[in-house]
Amino acid sequence: MSNFILLRRFFVTNLFIVLLLNLLVKPFWIFGIDRSVQNAVGSQEYGFYFALFNFTLILNILLDLGITNYNNRNIAQHNQLLNKHLSNVLSLKIVLFIFYSIIVFALAFIVRYNERQLYLIIFLVINQFFLSLILYLRSNLSALHLFKTDSFVSVLDRLIMIILCSLMLWTSLFSKPFTIEKFVYAQTVSYVIAAAIVFWIVLKKAGKIYLHIDWQFFIVFLKQSYPYALLILLMAFYNRIDGVMLERMLDNGQEQAGIYAQSFRILDAASMIAFLFSGLLLPMFSKMLKEKKDVYPLVQLSYKLIILPVLVFLVIAITYAPQIMNLLYHHNDNYSIFVFRVLIIGLFATSTTYIYGTLLTANGNLKELNKMAFITMLINIGLNLLLIPHFQALGSAFSSITAQLFAAFFQIYLSIKIFHFQINKKFLFQLALLLFIAIIAAIIVSHFIPNWLVGAVIIGIICAIIILLSRAIDIKMFLSVIRSKTTKSEE
Repeated sequence: MSNFILLRRFFVTNLFIVLLLNLLVKPFWIFGIDRSVQNAVGSQEYGFYFALFNFTLILNILLDLGITNYNNRNIAQHNQLLNKHLSNVLSLKIVLFIFYSIIVFALAFIVRYNERQLYLIIFLVINQFFLSLILYLRSNLSALHLFKTDSFVSVLDRLIMIILCSLMLWTSLFSKPFTIEKFVYAQTVSYVIAAAIVFWIVLKKAGKIYLHIDWQFFIVFLKQSYPYALLILLMAFYNRIDGVMLERMLDNGQEQAGIYAQSFRILDAASMIAFLFSGLLLPMFSKMLKEKKDVYPLVQLSYKLIILPVLVFLVIAITYAPQIMNLLYHHNDNYSIFVFRVLIIGLFATSTTYIYGTLLTANGNLKELNKMAFITMLINIGLNLLLIPHFQALGSAFSSITAQLFAAFFQIYLSIKIFHFQINKKFLFQLALLLFIAIIAAIIVSHFIPNWLVGAVIIGIICAIIILLSRAIDIKMFLSVIRSKTTKSEE
């Protein structure tokens, strides 16, 4: 059996596990809990939280400085460094937490956040620290190719939040009414518990550790990781700055941020699958590139598996946008539906960047990626400054997708240039064919089928048939990958 068949099976089987767990937990979190929170507190109050959350999230790279991505790549190539790096990095994380807190509150005072906003920021800062810690600890699991364990860990914090928020929203165990502060408190408790459990798992693999401040190690490690930090910071700016700018630039900023948050949360949920792909692909790409193996087949396989369903989802989401928004939110109108239709197009771009951006990161092309991210940030901020005063949340949506599409096509171009990939004209034709038939099917089905859920299923089935008939995904190859046998050592 070829090495690539083994690799494909390893990728597909672990992908199935991580997708199954996340599709069981995270959609319920986003569409059950997070949606219920938005409806319970109202769009203005949620917009208040959303802007503050994005404010702390943009700066959370100061908690990591690229450590997580560098660690994933480095430990994947040198497993024996786990114990040494774990001891030192945990100490470094504490130092970075102090630095991050100082910077966040300094900027919060500069932009004149009020007393309530500053109070909430305290807990959001704590939440960001524990979230960053969880992600770092998980990077060790994925680097060791412990994907099944990492899959369970990836849903742990959300699972705890679901339990706590369900009790607060739908039982009488906690005092009413439900407030955005209680939502943040639940996050804090969940992150702390999840971090403790993941730490225990990683510690079992690493052995005894000794926390101490080693400034020489910090300097050497950060010199290696800072390009990752810069990339993540720039990406955070062009992905998360919209909510902050809406809240600060407009008199009705909290309301507009809330409207934007409704659509953004759906986009965020839909991007989850591509994000999970990237978590599996980074250590795999890193190891393959170190061993000078051909990554093109894995790139093609992963991109086909993600982008074909994305195109189908986009057509269905745009077609049935009013029904989706009315189902999810109590506070929406034609304007918020229009915002959703524009913003959701960004799913194509984000899915693309999660594949090609991960490949370029694994290859160490941080300089090129940082240039791309900087230009993308300028595009998004510039368009936001221009469009928000005139079009409010809709202006942010147009700014966002413009920036995201630029980033996606730049990464594809860069990958072709560096790895000498051949443009797959057959696959481009299959994509165009699928998109055309999906649009025609959506127009016809939505006109004749009154039930939108039934219509969405019919459109999905039609598109699935087209994918199989056009052999965009070779089902025989896919089944052979699933059925192929590997030994424990090979896995």
